[in-house]
Amino acid sequence: MELEKVIQERRSVRKYQEKPVEREKINACLDAARLAPSACNSQPWHYIVIDDPKVKEDFCKEAFSGVYAMSKWAEKAPVLVAVVSDKGNFTSRIGNFFRRTEFYLVDQGISGEHFVLRAHDLGLGTCWIGWLNSDKAEKFFHLPKSKKIEHLIAVGYPAETPDPRPRETLENMVSYNEYK
Repeated sequence: MELEKVIQERRSVRKYQEKPVEREKINACLDAARLAPSACNSQPWHYIVIDDPKVKEDFCKEAFSGVYAMSKWAEKAPVLVAVVSDKGNFTSRIGNFFRRTEFYLVDQGISGEHFVLRAHDLGLGTCWIGWLNSDKAEKFFHLPKSKKIEHLIAVGYPAETPDPRPRETLENMVSYNEYK
C-alpha cells in the first residue's frame, strides 16, 4: 500500500474480529517501530506484546479497573501491546532538562506511529489507549520503578471501519514565516 493511502485510511479501531493475529505481522509492526528515529538515538521504548488470552484477561482486570473501566472494550482485541518508557540516554535527558521537553515521550509517539501505520498496511486495525491504570499495569509486569507503561496499542483484524474524524484545514493549522 502507498504511504499516503495508509495515512489517509488508518483509523482508531475498537471492534475486532475473533481472529488471532499472526506473530509475523506483530513482528513486522515491531520492526517498523524499532526503526523510528529518536533523540540522540536513545530508542527509549520497550514493547510488551500481550497475545496469550489468559495473560491478557488478567492484565485487563488490572489495567482497566475502577475509573479506567471505559477502556474495557480493549479486552476483546486479540493483542494488546504495552509501550514501556525509558527516560532515554544521558544526552537526551540533558536535552529534556534544558528544553523542558520530555523527548522520550515524543520518541515513543514516533515509534508507536510507525507501529500503527505498518499494522494498517498489513490489514490490521489498531487503537492507541492512554486511559489505563498504569500503576497496576506496571505491577502486573513487575516493572522496575524507573519504567512506566505510557500507553497501550490494541491490535486485531478490524470488525468495523470507522468514518474519518473531522480534521482542521491546512489554512487553520499552518502559517508561514509568522504565527497567525
